[in-house]
Amino acid sequence: MTPYEVISAKRDRQKLSETQIRFIVESYLAGETTEYQMSALLMAIYLNGMDFEEITALTQTYIDSGAVVDLSAIPGVKVDKHSTGGVGDKVSIILAPLVAALDVPVPMISGRGLGHSGGTLDKLESIPGFRTDLSIDRFKELLQDHRLGLIGQTADIVPADKRIYALRDVTATVSCIPLISASIMSKKIAEGIDALVLDVKFGSGAFMKDLADATALAKTLIRIGHGVGKTVVALLTGMEQPLGNKIGNWLEIEESIDCLHGRGPSDLMQVTYDLAGQMLLLAGRAGRASEAQQLMERAINDGSAYQKLLDIAAAQGADISFLENPEKMPVAAERGVIVADSDGFVGEMDTYQVGMASVVMGAGRIRTDDEIDPLAGMIFHRKVGDAVKAGEPLVELHAASAERIAKGRAMLDGVISVVDAAPQKSPLVLKRLTIEDC
Repeated sequence: MTPYEVISAKRDRQKLSETQIRFIVESYLAGETTEYQMSALLMAIYLNGMDFEEITALTQTYIDSGAVVDLSAIPGVKVDKHSTGGVGDKVSIILAPLVAALDVPVPMISGRGLGHSGGTLDKLESIPGFRTDLSIDRFKELLQDHRLGLIGQTADIVPADKRIYALRDVTATVSCIPLISASIMSKKIAEGIDALVLDVKFGSGAFMKDLADATALAKTLIRIGHGVGKTVVALLTGMEQPLGNKIGNWLEIEESIDCLHGRGPSDLMQVTYDLAGQMLLLAGRAGRASEAQQLMERAINDGSAYQKLLDIAAAQGADISFLENPEKMPVAAERGVIVADSDGFVGEMDTYQVGMASVVMGAGRIRTDDEIDPLAGMIFHRKVGDAVKAGEPLVELHAASAERIAKGRAMLDGVISVVDAAPQKSPLVLKRLTIEDC
């Protein structure tokens, strides 16, 4: 068997066997299949798809490329949450300490930015000293001591996905149900969880642009989890505009701190509470949604959720004085403002373009070896449906240079409109799916 045979089979819309899938992944890891060959296969999969058997085989191949974490010694139902990616989505940074503060173990192995969407690891690493490159043994210690660990993939956990994930990011093969499904579920199964809550996003700022594709993805993920004995619940949530008001790595940490102090934007808090509430229900910590809501609000109001963030950050090497006093962090060297050109209301926006604007300003990567600028990003002063006067600020841009500000401004040209009548807002959380819906 050769890489050429596998690539040409998928190019010609043939079903790949488990043997073919294992061969191409294992040979890529061994350096026998080149980056350009794997890129060609990824594009063939993107264009021609995979059926459920192929997706399951790819997921299992990813898992078998490394170790599966054994968390049986950690008491309680281990529950994680995963988002399929969006713009301004910093929910994990709020949700993880919130749920852990309520005595539910949260083993969270996260990823980096992908395409136009930010990555939890990049955001956490904008906190000075915060380490996500920890060993599995240290991960287990954090779960024992804090009921929480926030790390990236180690060399032992799904190494195949780690390499292919980075390649997808720069080859325009991100928004593909088979590749997304195998990537997400291999990591989640390998991290040793008992249950999983999925935030499957749809809309202009999501990888799945319409509800039908998002529903198909959610059902695929749920079926994969069910097949290996994991309880999986998915919420379909809208991404027609950024979540919260801030985009960018440190800017999103700042907003997460605000949320844990009870003063976060309402849209961000709604999605956080809905997802965290599902985690509490799956863990048996709450018996109904109203009880989960009361527990979460109490953990925010009494400061225990915020304290959990401080505790885990300190345990993972961070200088928590930056979390206690965010104003210590320097601001971006250059700023720019986009203002409303007329009176009216903020209309619908192309959220994908908003995300890409933050990438070109330094908050994400164009190439796999690009350095992240933790201070780059943007702050929305008005969002969809908000009233605005001519000359008032819509978005504030942050970057390291005037050139990057200009690039961001150019990408946002015409993306954020002002209209005469307030547009109707779509619901943030549309539907809950379980295995019974699949």
